[in-house]
Amino acid sequence: MQELIDQLITPEVRMVLYLMVVCVVMLYVLSIVYVIRDAQRRGAEPWWMWAIISVIPIVGLLAYVILRPSSYLIDREEQDLDIALREHQLSHYGICPKCGAPIDRDFVVCPICNTQVRNVCPTCHRPLNADWKVCPYCRTRIQQ
Repeated sequence: MQELIDQLITPEVRMVLYLMVVCVVMLYVLSIVYVIRDAQRRGAEPWWMWAIISVIPIVGLLAYVILRPSSYLIDREEQDLDIALREHQLSHYGICPKCGAPIDRDFVVCPICNTQVRNVCPTCHRPLNADWKVCPYCRTRIQQ
């Protein structure tokens, strides 16, 4: 039996087997590096924990791929900035007190339900807030 094994495992076959083992070990090490770098980019708080999990071959990598955060940290920060920008843009609009439709700050009436939402200056006919005593555009005193 030993002679048969010696005939099958020639130096060339042995070299191919060694190369295959080296490739598998390299892929394993690269998967650990991938998990560590990806966990840091995704903002996974205990990134070192993911590195420890990835030490378990195949199962650790699969666990990381399933349990990792769904988006990168920089993408979440960009989404937060986008939300803040949209909120700022929406702050330039008001809401109709009757129907709740969004209205521009300079609207006098709601275009949906025709409710008066602002006063109008009698001189320059610009929209005014209800609490203003003087028109800021033409200095006309407002009668209330």
